[in-house]
Amino acid sequence: MSQNPSASLAPPLSSVLTAAAQAVAAVQAGRSLTEALTEVEPRLRPATQAVAFHTMRYLGWTEAVAAKLVPRSPGPLPDALLCVALGLLRTEDAPLAGMPVYSAHTVVDQAVTAAGAHRRLMSYKGLINGSLRRFLRERAQLEAEVAPFPQARWNHPNWWISLLKRDYPDHWQDLLAAANVPAPLTLRVNRRRATREQVLAAFEAAGIVAGAVGEAGLVLHQARPVTQLPGFQEGWWSVQDAGAQLAGELLPVADGMRVLDACAAPGGKTAHLLERADVDLLALDADGERLRRVGENLDRLGLSSPRVQLRAADAADLDAWWDGVPFDAVLADVPCTASGIVRRHPDIRWLRREKDIARTAALQTRITDALWRTVKPGGHLLYVTCSVFPAEGRDQAAAFAARHADARALPAPGQLLPVAIGATPEAQHDGFFYALFAKAAPNRQE
Repeated sequence: MSQNPSASLAPPLSSVLTAAAQAVAAVQAGRSLTEALTEVEPRLRPATQAVAFHTMRYLGWTEAVAAKLVPRSPGPLPDALLCVALGLLRTEDAPLAGMPVYSAHTVVDQAVTAAGAHRRLMSYKGLINGSLRRFLRERAQLEAEVAPFPQARWNHPNWWISLLKRDYPDHWQDLLAAANVPAPLTLRVNRRRATREQVLAAFEAAGIVAGAVGEAGLVLHQARPVTQLPGFQEGWWSVQDAGAQLAGELLPVADGMRVLDACAAPGGKTAHLLERADVDLLALDADGERLRRVGENLDRLGLSSPRVQLRAADAADLDAWWDGVPFDAVLADVPCTASGIVRRHPDIRWLRREKDIARTAALQTRITDALWRTVKPGGHLLYVTCSVFPAEGRDQAAAFAARHADARALPAPGQLLPVAIGATPEAQHDGFFYALFAKAAPNRQE
């Protein structure tokens, strides 16, 4: 079946294609890919994730080609299987991470086998076979026909492309291209448990190549399952993008401070703050299940203590959680479209709608205005989003400063655009926006 001897260790490609098609169809119906993949049986999940992620990165192109091959949609699942197979044929000579290399003939054969083995696909077996074989015969012509369409060319929704063109006229093409480069596995060393040199030595002994990034980061040159890396059980490190690691470094914290992480899940930034200083920390999140993961991460890292509290609450609803005692430092990593992390979550671009930007911007305003009331005079608030859209970053920070006369903007990175194309793993990071504010003391009347 495969040109790679490791294929004997891989699950049947037909089973992977079926599972990936179901996951892709779920995304097209509005569910997150992460959620859909939890329903895949464990033995198929790694390969299914690799194939589904790849399909998401090229969904604009595969949907356009599929529409040329089959102008009248046969239904969500057959459409998704066709897109999954077309995506693999687009890179037939390049292996996906952890996957064997499959020939074009094998991809077609296994897609047909997948259709024949599934009750909802069985009647489309001939359609899948004929469409994929026609693609192999007419590939150059079909690719030329879909090339003029921006969504097929850049594999992002048309509205997303238009916004980046408007907001980044000199960089929009680089941003779109970078979004399709799989992100490296980046770690942050827990300096309470290990040094970066200690972790690097353990990785080298295990044959793992990694490089240093930032104050405490490591980037693996080849991603691996995190539970199999040295130091996982010992809590030596956390998984966190290099751009995200700046949050814990930028917020001024020191021993004895009272600190709030207002939108804490899954806990990477919470842990970073606790690694930096002995503080009394409250971690909030509106999602109780995701907050449970924060607790699990802190336990693994050895950071749980009576000084750390976790609470499920809406950060903007102060009456639901705030005791009235102000905080020295507040981290406001507020909800956004997550447009800056599409390399790691390629389904995001297909799940979001343009109207979501205004909705999240309004939510950000509500949260930050409420949180500002909890900051003590002389204290700090760090505003963070993992977005590249100015309405969720630069514009939001400027509006916040205009609304609050006692907010003094301090030096901060501002908009960090994702870096991927042509960069070494150590130079890559996702897209973020950072703004740091200090709260002035109230004017006293003489």
